[in-house]
Amino acid sequence: MTITEILRGKGFKVTPQRLAIYKILMDSHDHPTAEMIFDKLQSRYPTMSLATVYKTIEVFREMGLICSLNIGEDKARYDANTTPHIHMVCRQCGKIEDVMDIEFRELKIAAEKKSGYRITEEQVYFHGLCPICVKKKAN
Repeated sequence: MTITEILRGKGFKVTPQRLAIYKILMDSHDHPTAEMIFDKLQSRYPTMSLATVYKTIEVFREMGLICSLNIGEDKARYDANTTPHIHMVCRQCGKIEDVMDIEFRELKIAAEKKSGYRITEEQVYFHGLCPICVKKKAN
């Protein structure tokens, strides 16, 4: 199903701005903030407001098309990859990278057994130094 079909199916208008915001999220690997998305689109859509970006992100998040990341910054970051995966966060440069293909189903089961919770969503973050910052620190 395309983003156009999904939006129409949920009763939302399909606008060039919404499509552009979704494309940036899909093509981005840097887990952008709303402000970063706005800055990337400002030249193509000069009349678009930051509020439009925030509203569109919220629509996408509520539809399950993207997830919101809270990595301890004052602004949320967004990820269009909604499959369970780990986020590596560099404390030095702020880069966020995905680590895929690590099965943490067993961790989820153990956490449910230990806590009594029924887990409905999982986000895993590891904080440290990326390889580039490790090299810089060593020099």
